[in-house]
Amino acid sequence: MTRLTQATRDKLKTVSTATLCTALYKRGLRNQFIQDVRPLNPQAGTMVGEAYTLRYIPAREDLNPITVFQDRAHPQRKAVEECPPGAVLVIDSRKDARAASAGSILVSRLMVRGVAGVVTDGGFRDSPEIARLAIPAYHNRPSAPTNLTLHQALDINVPIGCGDVPVFPGDVVVGDGEGVIVIPAHIADEIADEAVEMTAFEDFVTEEVLKGRSILGLYPPTDEQTRVDFAAWRKEKGR
Repeated sequence: MTRLTQATRDKLKTVSTATLCTALYKRGLRNQFIQDVRPLNPQAGTMVGEAYTLRYIPAREDLNPITVFQDRAHPQRKAVEECPPGAVLVIDSRKDARAASAGSILVSRLMVRGVAGVVTDGGFRDSPEIARLAIPAYHNRPSAPTNLTLHQALDINVPIGCGDVPVFPGDVVVGDGEGVIVIPAHIADEIADEAVEMTAFEDFVTEEVLKGRSILGLYPPTDEQTRVDFAAWRKEKGR
C-alpha cells in the first residue's frame, strides 16, 4: 500500500479541499467530498492523514446492550486504541446522527494518542467539549444518545462508505473549514503537487482581481499576458 510521505502531508496542509476537488475532478473522480459533515472547530487547522476506518451497522438490541463496552475487543474501543498516530479515524455511521458515533472521552483519547483527526457521517455527543479539543473533528450534527441505541460497531479498518464516499484504509483524508475530502492513496503525491501549483495560481489571480483586473483571459489563463504576469509574480513571491 502507498504510504503518505511527510512531504506530501506538508503539501496537503497548504491547500484547500475545494482545490483538491478540482484536481480529482480532472481525473474523473467526482464523488470524493464527504457529504453533510462539518468541522466542530473550523479554526482547528487542516487535517491530513491516512484513513483508519470503523463501520457501524443497524443495532440489534439483543446483541448490543450497554455491557458490550466491557469487552476489550469491542470494535469501537479497539479502533480508538489502535488507530495509528497521524492517521484519521473515519466512521461509517450510515449517515444517521440520531445516536452518537463517539463522545468527548474517546475523541480525547484519540487526540492524546496523536491521531490526526476524526470524521463521522453521523453525530458526536459532547460536541461542545470536542470543539475545544486540539484535534480536528467532523460530524453531521450533535447527538446526545449513546451509539448503542441505533448503531452496532462491527468492523475496523475495512472499506466503508462515509457521507456517500467510498473510503478504503490508507486513503488520504484532508479536512479544512469547509469539509473533508478523500484522496485515493495511489495518487496522493501527484494530487498534492498539482494542488500546490493550482493554489499558487489562484493566489495570484485573487491579487489581480482585487486590484480590479477582469477575470476574462485571467481565469482561466487564456491570455498570454496572464502567463507572463504569473511567472513574474512567482519569481517575486518565491513560489
